[in-house]
Amino acid sequence: MITPVPLGTWPTPLEAAPRLAARLGLAELWFKRDDLTGLGGGGNKIRKLQYTCAQAIAVGAGTVLTSGAPQSNHARLTAAAAARLGLSCVLVLAGPPPETPRGNLLLDRLAGAEIVWAGDRPLAEVVAAEAERRSAYVIPFGGTSPASVQGYVDCARELRTQLPAIDGAEVVVALGSGGTMAGLVRELGAERVVGVDVGALPDPRATVAELLVGEVDPDALRIDGSQVGAGYRTLTDAVRAALEITAGTEGIFLDPTYTGRAMAALLAGSFPRGARVVFLHSGGLPGLFGHPEL
Repeated sequence: MITPVPLGTWPTPLEAAPRLAARLGLAELWFKRDDLTGLGGGGNKIRKLQYTCAQAIAVGAGTVLTSGAPQSNHARLTAAAAARLGLSCVLVLAGPPPETPRGNLLLDRLAGAEIVWAGDRPLAEVVAAEAERRSAYVIPFGGTSPASVQGYVDCARELRTQLPAIDGAEVVVALGSGGTMAGLVRELGAERVVGVDVGALPDPRATVAELLVGEVDPDALRIDGSQVGAGYRTLTDAVRAALEITAGTEGIFLDPTYTGRAMAALLAGSFPRGARVVFLHSGGLPGLFGHPEL
């Protein structure tokens, strides 16, 4: 078992959302506020980085390298974690540099990360070349690895303490790189956790099952694919409505890629009236400012 490095503020709050629950016809709705993890603007990646950064330090790495989309929350928090731990950070981001850096890109630079733009080259190819050139420790896409799944086992154990009746509730989470859902499933069981696919993976069911190393039948995983829309980087009308309704009823801001899609699934009636639901708020607020179309 890897001993995590301390990066966050735990436990994160569990907050009731009665007005939104009434709108959705739910008996109870709770927000697990993993947008309030403390470091670098907050978000679920901190729980994972506590394990992946521990691995980097254990092998004596002086530089960590990771990759993602231009508005990657994981990239932002990797930069913040590296700064906290005294490591150098290189971010390999997809596509060309934008004319005007916004949102997470501004925070990446403030935290001292070096940004390498992949342009037309395959992201994995650029990551491999940069890692070799710099002798960097590579943190995988989304910070997700079999080791980092433990971060969301930790979160699920917090939930058991905060809400002793958690076994009678459904836990809803955005499904991006798969590690957050996998950790929750490992601790709470596949029957309790619903992952809302955001379109980041070609086969999210297989990825989550692989992270769980045969512990769960892939067919038992509850995955809602209704909110992918035209793809991971697109803003759908349903997501825009979810952002507005959540902010307007509870004063909680979601992001347009992950939590917005998860809430859009709830608003679409994914659960029967009278259900009890915990919504895992995985963060992403800075990314809002990278989407001028909002």
